[in-house]
Amino acid sequence: MYWWHLSAYIATETSLSQLRPKVYSFNPKIVKGFKKSYPSLPKTDRIDAWVIADRLRFGRLPAECYHDEKYQPLQRLTRFRYHVIKQIAEEKNYFLSYLFLKFNTFNGIFSDAFGAASTAVLSEFYSVDEIAAMNLDDLAAFLHEHGRGMFSDPMRIADSLKQAATNAYRLDKRTLEPVNFILASTLKNIQALEAQVKSIDHAIAKEITAIPNTLGSVKGLGPVLIAGIVAEVGDVSRFADQAALAKFAGLTWTIHKSGLFEAEETRLTKTGNPYLRHYLVEAANSLRLHNDEYRAYYEKKYKEAKIHHHRRAIVLTARKLVRLIFSLLQSKRLYMPKVGVF
Repeated sequence: MYWWHLSAYIATETSLSQLRPKVYSFNPKIVKGFKKSYPSLPKTDRIDAWVIADRLRFGRLPAECYHDEKYQPLQRLTRFRYHVIKQIAEEKNYFLSYLFLKFNTFNGIFSDAFGAASTAVLSEFYSVDEIAAMNLDDLAAFLHEHGRGMFSDPMRIADSLKQAATNAYRLDKRTLEPVNFILASTLKNIQALEAQVKSIDHAIAKEITAIPNTLGSVKGLGPVLIAGIVAEVGDVSRFADQAALAKFAGLTWTIHKSGLFEAEETRLTKTGNPYLRHYLVEAANSLRLHNDEYRAYYEKKYKEAKIHHHRRAIVLTARKLVRLIFSLLQSKRLYMPKVGVF
């Protein structure tokens, strides 16, 4: 946040407008790496400013800072959503680590460890001994009730749960009490954050209506995903082509080659806008589920991958999506799916 006010001032100050200033924001690690080419330079504020200026003169600059008040409210909301989603992921990982302490054989019984039936089991049974001792019919009825009738065979799940509880490692009572407390508290945090996401999504859906675009014509793209992309792209005309937009998002790959050797495994550069990259990957994941063209492309790339099948296929699908996003925002046309062309 420290750079924002200065960059906004330089970009919007009327007394500087006649100079037509261009504002760039550098990641500090880029300047730090550049300074290594001057090994004898001391560390002072004045020298640091000179190194930054010399890096600017060197060229090969990133995309300019974009200050358009039309997109700022939406960008603040979508970035806040990204922050909350990361918090939920961290809380879930923390919860699962303590779940393993309490019930180390629990994994795989439920398709979603945070579903209604699963959380009811973890919340209402003090220990695995209580589950193991419970009557099978009563346990099946418990799962049917808390699973809201969604289980096709609650008796089978109840039997698996009892078997897992019988085989589970037993914690001593002194340790079990704080573990239960931590699990209950963490679960409340997750539920509160998920409720917050719903409120944020409502605010985002309201804000995106002020920015006309044709991305909604793409089957699989909802208002939140569209907002996350539009808020970071802004005016698409500031990008020379779709490749420049992909580079801005960090959806480019490094090349490792020397002589006749060329590495088969290449990594994402990940030096671009992390928020845009997040929403593009999430959008790609949604499209593989709801859009025939992108589902076929994802499946093709999934089969081609030798390792990390899903991760590679989903990122390549996101890269394909960049071309569509650039085209639709530039032309303002509706999406016309291509049949049989991937």
